Amino acid sequence: MTGGSKSFAHKHTSNAWQRFLPFSEWLPNYPKQYLRGDLTAGLTVGVMLVPQGMAYAMLAGMPPIYGLYAATVPLILYALLGTSRQLAVGPVAMVSLLTATGVSALAEVGSPEYIGLVLALAFLVGVLQLALGVFRLGFMVNFLSHPVISGFTSAAAIVIALSQLKHLLGIPMPRSEHVHEILVAAAQNIGKTHGLTLAIGLGAIALIQLFKKWKPAFPGALVVVALSILAVWALGLAEHGVKIVGEVPSGLPALTMPLLDWSAMQKLLPMAMAIGLVGFMESIAVAKAMQARHRDYALDANQELIALGMANIGGSFFSSFPVTGGFSRTAVNDQAGARTGLASIVSAVLIIVTLLFLTPLFYYLPNAVLAAVIMVAVYGLIDHKEARHLWHSNRGDFILWAVTFAATLFVGIEQGIALGVILSLALVIYRTTKPHIAVLGRVPGTFFYRNVERFSNLEQRPDVLIVRFDADLYFANVSYFLDTINALAAQKGDALRVLVINAESINNLDSSGVHAIEELLRQFRQRGISVFFVSVKGPVRDAMMRAGLIEEIGPQNFFLSNQQAVDACDQVCADNQEELARYALQTNATR
Repeated sequence: MTGGSKSFAHKHTSNAWQRFLPFSEWLPNYPKQYLRGDLTAGLTVGVMLVPQGMAYAMLAGMPPIYGLYAATVPLILYALLGTSRQLAVGPVAMVSLLTATGVSALAEVGSPEYIGLVLALAFLVGVLQLALGVFRLGFMVNFLSHPVISGFTSAAAIVIALSQLKHLLGIPMPRSEHVHEILVAAAQNIGKTHGLTLAIGLGAIALIQLFKKWKPAFPGALVVVALSILAVWALGLAEHGVKIVGEVPSGLPALTMPLLDWSAMQKLLPMAMAIGLVGFMESIAVAKAMQARHRDYALDANQELIALGMANIGGSFFSSFPVTGGFSRTAVNDQAGARTGLASIVSAVLIIVTLLFLTPLFYYLPNAVLAAVIMVAVYGLIDHKEARHLWHSNRGDFILWAVTFAATLFVGIEQGIALGVILSLALVIYRTTKPHIAVLGRVPGTFFYRNVERFSNLEQRPDVLIVRFDADLYFANVSYFLDTINALAAQKGDALRVLVINAESINNLDSSGVHAIEELLRQFRQRGISVFFVSVKGPVRDAMMRAGLIEEIGPQNFFLSNQQAVDACDQVCADNQEELARYALQTNATR
């Protein structure tokens, strides 16, 4: 092997390693100037993760310690395998709510069986995400349109916030994912509100908000947690009815095998799919926003799926519930100076230190403060601005947003997102069956042709109809294609001599499209009308060639531009009049 060949092989192998193990790109040649920013960001996000992880574990129906477990192994695995340098992976509110929604129907919240099912769910989510990434199926997330995600997220944020009322008010309330049931239960028990608990919760919300406005990167939530622990301990508030976290186990999570029961997996599969797609959607959205700010690395959506999948699979063996990339912590990570995945590794190390030495400090932590942490975190997920924007810009998308929003609020989390996906697919199908079709006219004094409905004073010959079909021609829209062209031809009347099909927007042609063109040729030739084609793309021309359409249409009837077709009309029409007349007589004789 020559030196050049060896160099190429080495480079190819190196690129493959960097593609599947992204840390092999930034870690071996780690710039020393990045260290300070990564350490600062890692410590800042780690400090944020302590209260948030415990709060989101409570939201997921798990003991608070599991929120810290979920902030160890998954963070390290993503840091090594993910392509985003700033994305902060860990427990997030949306995924925690979906976890509780899916598993609470199968087992009692907080029970050993419940915990086992949650860990199995994390494993299943990871397997699905990994499979999507390996087979490069990340495009499936496109089935979750932006209005669907926005409507679902906004409604779920409201459900999350209201689900914390029982901790904020200190009243007994049944767990529910339906907003009307939560509000009814709260109204029925409002008289049992524990005043001291409510005061602690509202004070925590106010303080966290003040810290966020003062300095977003400041770990305000942790400061509030520390102050509340001191207050409850010093004043003996637990003895006055303030609910606290209580005993928090010390030590690292043990290596355990997730529950891999086939019947349980079947029941968990729908929610695993929802969490896998929603989690990836949330993660890739914020990762793209961060990459746009830096542009010193490439973001690979399929590798992101692999990294998230491995983070969830690996985490499930160390008592982690499902995780994904979070908006708020990623923003803080970036603002604090994160430049590589080392920042996430530092965050995980800080959580490990907390698990080993600091968990006894959380004994007097009030549940109301964890509820406050959740409520403040999810407030920013309520996207009322998007609803107003859609109302003014696209009523169809607004209806999609509103239906998903209402279904999530009143029917259920899982049903809401399922309905949104179904409506998105239905809208795609509807739009592809009735695509845009434009009649073109010439801009006076030029060779440019534009849509006659959008521009005034365009020149149109009475004997020529130029139609542009703005979609692939396939089985779902061939009837609309034929009906529309026939209707437009009927408007021209007996003067029409040439139909020009501008195919510049047609990218594919299936067998139904071939039959539609054959039918169009038959109908128009019987009426003595020539059919020309303009700007036919290679894949469409190939399909025509295989079907024998090129010969049937006539190679001379294909043109590169609208003007060439129009210029050819007079001569071609004169030459073809006798042939067209004979074709019509022959066809009528054989019918």
